[in-house]
Amino acid sequence: MSWNVYILRCSDNSLYTGITTDVERRISEHNDKSSNLGAKFTRGRQPVKLVFQEQAETRSQASKREMEIKSLTRIQKLNLIESVIK
Repeated sequence: MSWNVYILRCSDNSLYTGITTDVERRISEHNDKSSNLGAKFTRGRQPVKLVFQEQAETRSQASKREMEIKSLTRIQKLNLIESVIK
C-alpha cells in the first residue's frame, strides 16, 4: 500500500496538506458537507480541489513529508505546486 501526501486548495484560496492511501476518497470526504470525515479545517471551506500529490512508500515517510510541507511558507507551497504543474 502506498501513501500519498496531498495539498488541497480550498474555496477561500487557503491550502490544506494531508496524507492518505486513497486520494480520491479523501477529497470526497473533505467535500462531503453531511459528514464529519473531512478535516475540521476544510469543513467551512468547501469545495476543495486537489492541486498537489506526491507518493511515499510508508506512512512514516508520508508523515515526515507532510510536516516538511506544512512548515513551508505559503509562497513556498505555491512554488511547490507550480513546479509540478510545469
